Amino acid sequence: MQGYRALIAGLGLALIGACQAAAAEPVSDGRAAQEFVVLSGNTRSEARNPAFDRGAVADALPLEHMLLSLRRPANKQAALDRYIDALTEPGSPHYHQWLTAEQLGQQFGPSHADLAKVREWLSARGFTVNIIYPSGVMIDFSGTAGQVRAAFQTEIHNLDVHGEAHIANVSDPKIPASLAGLVEGIVSLHDFTPKPASHKGPAFQYTNCDQGLVTNCDFVTPSDLATIYDFNPEFKAGITGEGQNITVVEDSNIYTPKDWTLFRSLFGLAKYTSGKLIESHPTLKGSNCADPGVNTNGDDFEATLDVEYASAAAPGATVTVASCKTTTATWGVLIALQNVLNAPKLPDVLSISYIWCETDTGAANNAFYKSTYQQAVAEGTSIFVAAGDWGAASCDLFNGDATSGITVNGMASTVYDVAVGGTDFGDVLAKTSATYWSPVNSSTYGNALSYVPEIAWNNSCASPLNAAYLDFTVSYGSAGLCNSKTAKNDKLQGNIAGGGGPSACATGTPSSGDVVGGTCKGYAKPSWQSVYGNPSDGVRDLPDVSLFSAGALWGRAYIVCLSDSNENYGSPCEKFPSYWLWGNGTSFASPIMAGIQALIDQKTKSKQGNPAPTLYKLAKAEYGSKGTSLCLAKLGNKTAKSCVFHDVTQGSTAVPCVPKSTGCYAPSGALGVLSRSSTKYEPVYPATAGWDFATGLGSVDVANLVKAWPK
Repeated sequence: MQGYRALIAGLGLALIGACQAAAAEPVSDGRAAQEFVVLSGNTRSEARNPAFDRGAVADALPLEHMLLSLRRPANKQAALDRYIDALTEPGSPHYHQWLTAEQLGQQFGPSHADLAKVREWLSARGFTVNIIYPSGVMIDFSGTAGQVRAAFQTEIHNLDVHGEAHIANVSDPKIPASLAGLVEGIVSLHDFTPKPASHKGPAFQYTNCDQGLVTNCDFVTPSDLATIYDFNPEFKAGITGEGQNITVVEDSNIYTPKDWTLFRSLFGLAKYTSGKLIESHPTLKGSNCADPGVNTNGDDFEATLDVEYASAAAPGATVTVASCKTTTATWGVLIALQNVLNAPKLPDVLSISYIWCETDTGAANNAFYKSTYQQAVAEGTSIFVAAGDWGAASCDLFNGDATSGITVNGMASTVYDVAVGGTDFGDVLAKTSATYWSPVNSSTYGNALSYVPEIAWNNSCASPLNAAYLDFTVSYGSAGLCNSKTAKNDKLQGNIAGGGGPSACATGTPSSGDVVGGTCKGYAKPSWQSVYGNPSDGVRDLPDVSLFSAGALWGRAYIVCLSDSNENYGSPCEKFPSYWLWGNGTSFASPIMAGIQALIDQKTKSKQGNPAPTLYKLAKAEYGSKGTSLCLAKLGNKTAKSCVFHDVTQGSTAVPCVPKSTGCYAPSGALGVLSRSSTKYEPVYPATAGWDFATGLGSVDVANLVKAWPK
C-alpha cells in the first residue's frame, strides 16, 4: 500500500507539472483529450537544424527494438541507492550481497500494475511489446515511424548531415501525463551511434617506424605491459583471471578468432590454458539480438583490440564478445548491454570502449547508462568505460579542432562505472629511453625493462610539453606551436588527447548545439570521490584512473593482430608481428583495467561491483592530504616499491580550438587552446599532484593494487 500511495502521489505531482508545461492535446485515435508532457532533451542538434532536414520518412518505416526506459518509484530508488552504497562497505550486512535482475525488479522496480499500464498503452497504439526486462525498468518494443508519430507526437525525418544520411526525431517526444511518473524516456529515435575510443595506424615494419616526432619505436606488447605495470608477480602466483568472465559489448563481431589465438601464441599468453574466447549474441526471451556480422568501418578493429588486450591483462580469464546488430533506431551495444545484464549468468567484469558526449547523448540515453550501470553494480558486475580520446572536447570527436567547449563522455560519466583515461610515456622527453627499453626483444617480443615514466597523453599542438620539445615558448597565439608550419607538418593540429573533465550535462538540455548551457546539470559528486587534488566542484569528475593509451607521437603505441584486409591497409595479420596494425586510445586502457579487475576478483574470490569507492579509498591512503613525492610517475623505476598508484604530474590534455568558440583562448592566430577562460590562458587540463582531470588518480602498479585490495 505504501508503494501504491507513493505512486499516486508521484503521479499527482506529475499531473500538476504537466498542466503548467503543456496544453491539452487530443490523442490521435480520437479518444478523449488528455494532458501530455514533453520528454525534454531528446532531440539531436542535427535534427534541429533545418539545413539538414530532407523531410519525413515513410510512415511504414519499421523501427525495431526501441527501448523505453522506466523510472523506479522515488522511495524504491532511494532504497536502492542506499543498498548499493552498502554493497562496498565492509562490515555492512549487505556487503557483497549481490542481487539478480529479477530481485532488482521485485524489490526496487515499478509494480506489476504499473508495468501492465505501460504495456497496455503501447499495445493500444499498435506497438509490439517484445520484452519487459526482469529489472523492471526497460521495455523492448517495435513499431513504425507512423505509430511513433501518432503515439509520441514527434516525426522521424531523413537528414543529410555533411553528406551522411541519417534519420532522427525532429522534436522532443511526448507522453500522457498519466505515464509521466513511470516513463523516463525513449532511449533512441534516431540512427546516430557513438564512436570507438580508438585509432589505428598503418601497418608497420616491426623494427622501424616514423609516425611521430621520433623515428625509433618501441611498440607495446603484452610482455611490455606486464613489465611496466607489474603484472608478473601475480601471473607467477597463479593470479591470471582464471575462473573470471570479462565481457566486452560491441556492435560488430571480431573478424576471426584466429587473430586472438595468434596474438596469444606469439606474445606468450597461450600457456595460460584456462583462457578462453566466447563469441555471443545474447538474447533474452526473444530474438532482439541479431548477429551483426563483421563491421569493417572500424568497429571490428575495436572488438578485436578489446578481446586481445583484456586477455593480455588477464590471460587466464574467459573473454566474451557480446555483440548485437544495430536496428533502424537502436544501437546494438544498448541491446547487448540489456541482454547481458538481465541474463541468468552475469559477467564478473564488463568493458565498454565507445564515446558519446553528454550534451549530445540526450536525456533518455544518459538516463539509460546511469540506470543500466547501476543495475550492473547491484548485481556485482564491475563496469569500465573508456574516458575518451579528445581531451576535454568530447563533442568534437573527429572534428579536427574543438568548437563546443568542455564536454565529457556521457557513457563514462555516471557514478557507477570506472572511467579510464590515458597516459603516454615520458622517457623520450627525459632522454632516458636507454634506461627503460632494451635494444633486444625477448622471445615474446617484449623489451621494456621496468616501469616507464608517464606523462599525460596528448598528441596535439596544445600540449606545453610538445611545444617545449619543438622549441616553442607557448602553444597558443600566432607565434605558438598550434599556428606554426611545424604543427601542420607533424599533424599536431587535431584534438587527440586523453579524455577528462567535469560532468556537466547528464540531465537537462543545452541551449545551443553541443555546448553546455541551458538547463544542463552534471551528475552530483559521489561521496567516495574525495581525494587530494579532486576539486570541490560538486559534480562527478573524470577520469578515475589511467593507463598508457598513446599513439606513436613519442614512438610508443600498442600492436594489434587483425587480419581483416579492409582494416589493416592490405597487410594481413601473419605469423611474425611485422606489418601488423598499431593502435592507440583509451579503448586499450579500458579492457586492460577490466582485466586487472578480473585478477582482483580471482584473488579475493568475490565479485566487486563498483570498484571506484575502493580505488579512491586506496588513493586517499597513498596521497594523504598533501600528495606524496614517493610515487611520482616521473621517477620511473625509482618510485617507491609500495606505490599502488603512479601520480602523473607532467603534461596536460589541452587541445586546439577554433577562435571565438566556447572556451577558446586565442589571442591571435588561426587556432587557440581550449581553456577555462576565453580571456586568459587557463588550459584544460594540466596534470598535477594527486587526482587531476588529465589522468585521474594516475596509473596503477598491478601487484600492489591486488595486494592492497580488501578481502
